[in-house]
Amino acid sequence: MINDQLIDIRRELHQIPEIGLEEVKTQEKLLAYIRLIDKEYVETKTWQTGILVFVHGKAPKKTIGWRADIDGLPITEEVASDFQSIYKGYMHACGHDFHMTIALGLLEKMAQEQPENNYLFLFQPAEENEAGGMLMYDGGAFGDWLPNEFYGLHVNPDLPVGTITTKVGTLFAATCEIHVTLNGKGGHAAFPQDSNDMLVAGMSFVQQAQTIVSRNVNPVEGAVVTFGTFNAGSATNVIAGEAKITGTIRTLTEEMNQLTQKRVREIGEGIAKSFNCEVDVFLDQKGYVPVINDRETTERFMSFMEKEKGVSFYEAGVAMTGEDFGYLLSKVPGTMFWLGVDSPYGLHSAKFDPKEEAIPLAVKHIAAFLKSLDSEK
Repeated sequence: MINDQLIDIRRELHQIPEIGLEEVKTQEKLLAYIRLIDKEYVETKTWQTGILVFVHGKAPKKTIGWRADIDGLPITEEVASDFQSIYKGYMHACGHDFHMTIALGLLEKMAQEQPENNYLFLFQPAEENEAGGMLMYDGGAFGDWLPNEFYGLHVNPDLPVGTITTKVGTLFAATCEIHVTLNGKGGHAAFPQDSNDMLVAGMSFVQQAQTIVSRNVNPVEGAVVTFGTFNAGSATNVIAGEAKITGTIRTLTEEMNQLTQKRVREIGEGIAKSFNCEVDVFLDQKGYVPVINDRETTERFMSFMEKEKGVSFYEAGVAMTGEDFGYLLSKVPGTMFWLGVDSPYGLHSAKFDPKEEAIPLAVKHIAAFLKSLDSEK
C-alpha cells in the first residue's frame, strides 16, 4: 500500500465508529481489505466482530502476534472534516482507526512474500468497554494460532510524529469500574426526621473513598480513585431516597487494585451501617489488568528502535491509562508502546485530531522491526 492508500483507509474507517461487539460495518470493511491480500499462505477467521489473520511461515520456529483494537467511543465528534463520523454520537476518539490502518499496512507488507515464521494479526473488538482481548482469549478464539510473543501500539497525542516510546515492566495501569447504589427513604424536605437522605449518604461515601489513596496506598506505589457521576434527587423540596455513583480505580499493580477494591467495599459497608441504608457496591474490572511489558521482547524492540533512522525513541514513564492488551500480555509475553500522533486535544476528546502522517511512518518502521524478528537465528 502506498501512503495515500493508507490515509484513505484511515478516513473510511474513521467515518464508521462502532462500540464494542457492535463493530459489524467495521468488520466488513476490514475483511474487504484483507481479502485483497490473495495469498495461499494467508488464512482468515472471525470471532464475533473480531478478525484473526494468520500468515503461515515457510519454516516457522514461532508465531509472532500483532494486535489492533477496532472499536469507537460514544462521543459526538467536533472535528470538522470531509471524513467526519457518519454515526451521530460516536467517534474514533481513541485512535483505533489509526491502529486498524497500521495493522492492515503491516499485514500487507508481511504477506508480500511468505515469511519464515508465522505471523498473527489480531483485529480485536471491544477494547473500550468489554475487554475484548479477555473475551477472545477465554472464548478460545485463538486455538492453535496463539502467538509466542505479542506486540501492539497505542497512539499518543502528546508526542510528536516520529516518536516511539516504551519501557520494560508496567506501562499502563490496571483499571476497575465502580458502580454504587444507595437506597434509603425519601420524603418531604420539610420533614427530614421521617426520611433517610441518600444524597448525604452518597456524599459521605465519596468523601471517605478519597482517603483510600491518601491513607491506604503506599505513596511510592500510586493509585487513583475518581468518581465521574453522582445522581440523586428529583426536586428542590424532595429528600432523595436513592443515589447512584460511578467511578474508576487505577493502579500500577494488580495487588494494589485488589486492595483498593477491598477498601471501596468496606467503606460501602460502613456507610450502610452509619446511615441505616442499603448499599450495593459493584466493582467491574473485566480484563483491564496492568499492561506489563516482557523484558526480553521489550529490550529487543527498544534496541531496534533506538537504531532505526527516522524514529525518535526514548524510554517511557508509567501512565495511569488502562488497556485490555494487558490481559493478553498476562498470557503471552510481549510489548506495547506509544506512537506519537501530535494532536492538540487528548484521547477521548471530541476534538481529538491526530496527524495522519504518523500512519505511513509507523508502517515503515514497525514492519522493519517485524521483519527483523523473522531473520533472527
